[in-house]
Amino acid sequence: MTPGPRNLITDVAGLKVGNAQDDGLKSGVTVVLSEDGPMTASYAVMGGAPGTRDTDLLEPDKTVPGVDALVLSGGSAFGLASAQGVMDALAEQGRGFAVHAARVPIVPAAILFDLLNNGVKDWDENPYPALGRAALADVDAAFDLGTIGAGTGATDAQHKGGLGSASLTLPDGSHIGALVAVNALGSATTPSGRHFWAAPFEIGAEFGGLGSDPTKGLQDLPPSRKTAAMAQHGNTTIGVIATDATLDKATCKRVATAAHDGFARALVPAHTPYDGDLIFAASTARRPPPEADMLPLLGHFAAICMARAIARAIWEATPAAGDALPTLRETLGI
Repeated sequence: MTPGPRNLITDVAGLKVGNAQDDGLKSGVTVVLSEDGPMTASYAVMGGAPGTRDTDLLEPDKTVPGVDALVLSGGSAFGLASAQGVMDALAEQGRGFAVHAARVPIVPAAILFDLLNNGVKDWDENPYPALGRAALADVDAAFDLGTIGAGTGATDAQHKGGLGSASLTLPDGSHIGALVAVNALGSATTPSGRHFWAAPFEIGAEFGGLGSDPTKGLQDLPPSRKTAAMAQHGNTTIGVIATDATLDKATCKRVATAAHDGFARALVPAHTPYDGDLIFAASTARRPPPEADMLPLLGHFAAICMARAIARAIWEATPAAGDALPTLRETLGI
């Protein structure tokens, strides 16, 4: 298996990603847009503290057949308003689910908690609708990773978090990709702080080539820098898995569920009561459905992409004034 040409979720045909952030706020928004109109999508939540908008529509038994965009946002519950900014802008473009003469853009969203990261939060007007609009206006096939978009103010237990992405080209020629904003209670690095839990899944040196931790056996986890600097409740990792293979909503649901294995492989601990861990899964249907022998492997490939994307988010983070936690590269002296 090899990454797609960009090693980004936009290797999936039909997708673009946009980011917007406010460096003073230390927060931002990421939008995944379907170029072709509504894309089939579902989701899975395995954390105990999710914050979402319009996710019920993504259940396989619900009527709405597809979504126009997916939104990942900082800002805790305030950040859910970013989806309104995206929705309003899409409506101005004439996009949306047709209900007789009306069109209603379908824009599910998930948020992470970044309210205690030393950013300026004393706004007079909620900034997230404008950030949502700006992220939608920014959509492109190429985008940066690390301290950008929904990952701008994110952290894990030990280091500054960020936005990550990764992809795979599958044996049948289709692509699968992951996009994730890492703001976990757990840590992406082993107790030594010098190796990623996701190291066995790295392709090339996409997150530093640090290799696997040579220490044998179970290790005690170090005290959380995040808990000491902020609060135990300031967490949540949220992401998107996408493929250009044609999938129905039920299969998207299964892929989203399996992709949570990537969270568990790359973050320790994962899926805690204080994380809102959520994954959207989407199909742009640019390619035929998977063959029978490939279908059971989609979740496996999704989990590999997600684990790699999480490590890339941490690796690509960059320092900024007033950060609550250091970047991994700062701690390694790189």
